[in-house]
Amino acid sequence: MIDLHSHTNESDGTFSPAQLIAEAARAGVDTLGITDHDTFAGYDLAVAAARDSGVNLICGIELSTKLHGRSVHLLGYFFQPELLPDFRRWILDLQAARRDRNVRLVARLRELGFDITLAEAEARGRGMTGRPHFAQLMVEKGYVKNLRDAFDDYLDESAIGYVYREEPLFAEGVERIRQAGGIASLAHPIRVKGDVRALMAELCASGLNAIEAYHSDHTAADTQLYLELAHQYGLHVTGGSDFHGAVKPGVMLGAGAGNLQIPDDLVERLRGRV
Repeated sequence: MIDLHSHTNESDGTFSPAQLIAEAARAGVDTLGITDHDTFAGYDLAVAAARDSGVNLICGIELSTKLHGRSVHLLGYFFQPELLPDFRRWILDLQAARRDRNVRLVARLRELGFDITLAEAEARGRGMTGRPHFAQLMVEKGYVKNLRDAFDDYLDESAIGYVYREEPLFAEGVERIRQAGGIASLAHPIRVKGDVRALMAELCASGLNAIEAYHSDHTAADTQLYLELAHQYGLHVTGGSDFHGAVKPGVMLGAGAGNLQIPDDLVERLRGRV
């Protein structure tokens, strides 16, 4: 079984890298992509455990980018080792921008009356602290009922507590992945605001060369649409559960929400890309 989209607690998941590998082995996932947000830390820490367990580990990453003022996520895979150091250095700049946003987010939340500190959030998210960690604190302290309310009422882009984070433009994210020899895949296209079909020409003109057709959020009709778009624009196809552990209890590694059926030859086709 293949799952090319998963997260560890080095970003916003709840499983440690070793725990994620153990869960992959238990679930029958023999090929796993770790795609933490803006970091390779989870992948790096999972390499030894994957080797010992026999799980084929794929180096991946998920980038937050901006397109027409809105956040669009990109997945990167199959980098060329000799080109990866420059990309890793660029990722460090993204991490610095994330921490700057977190400092301003704490200030904003305190303005709104929430007794939350950066130290508390970073105790959960460490170097990759993000909005989910602030949401967890809001739930634990009784300010909101659940994580969804925390985002809807305070943390989403249209909410009163939202604080802008400096993110690369979509085209730059694609360019950086491609310069490192990687595949740049549009993550969970169902979440892209607006009509994805109308945006595809622009996205592909930026160098996008893959689309995540298989995802836990996608219905069968969604998947079929994205496969058709892949064929129309000559894109590679990726897929994965977007597993986060306890943060998304309904999403299982390898199976998604019970709807994930990734073809057995998907990774072979990606490796053999022209």
